[in-house]
Amino acid sequence: MKILITGASSGLGAELARQYANLENELILLARREDKLYALRSELFLKCKNIEIIVADVIDFKPLQKKIQTISSLDMLILNAGVSLGHSSNSEYIPTIEEFENLYRVNVLSSHAILEVLLPLFKAQGSGKIVFISSLASLFSMPSSKIYSSSKRALNAYAEGIRYKYNKYGIKVVNILPGFIKSELTDKNEFNMPFLLDTEVGVAKIINAIQKNKREYIFPFRFYLIIRFLNLLPFVLREKIVNSVS
Repeated sequence: MKILITGASSGLGAELARQYANLENELILLARREDKLYALRSELFLKCKNIEIIVADVIDFKPLQKKIQTISSLDMLILNAGVSLGHSSNSEYIPTIEEFENLYRVNVLSSHAILEVLLPLFKAQGSGKIVFISSLASLFSMPSSKIYSSSKRALNAYAEGIRYKYNKYGIKVVNILPGFIKSELTDKNEFNMPFLLDTEVGVAKIINAIQKNKREYIFPFRFYLIIRFLNLLPFVLREKIVNSVS
């Protein structure tokens, strides 16, 4: 299987590469940090059928598209690249418009920049799998994570639309909504994260859902139930609870 993983230089992307590295798979690892990509390639080279490196920043859309246009066949695309501003304890901080724009370019727009190039390839093949790495945070917006949560909610809507349109061409779409998994992204958070999973454990759950072609996979389930309960509460009560913990 030939797999392209974005945001592959660290965190979930690097661990996805490690767990998919075997003699039956070819990996294409894409990220902007060249040194980390080549270090990961050196680590996995003997375990994998083939590893290709693409050094690109996912927010530089035109150079990114030019580099991935060289891909002639692909079985699976994992859209993992993502950033967060972190959940700060400083509730008075207002993110700048530049921070807002950059987060949306990485978390939402880069997915379309990549799919603009690769969807015609999948369609011509009559097969392929697209995996979106969203977030459980997309289901409930805390004040400290409103920009991140909104970007992932937008990604959910985009993934849903892609699924409806391209299912008839044999293209499967899997949307993953994880809670807190240890990574560079969650290391920014300044609070005790509930149900925090080790990277290896979280990624193993993601891969299992991908193999089962789950349309949407939300975990940890206990965390999801808490969010569902909060969303069912009257707004006034929900607002009091959120304000008491944020």
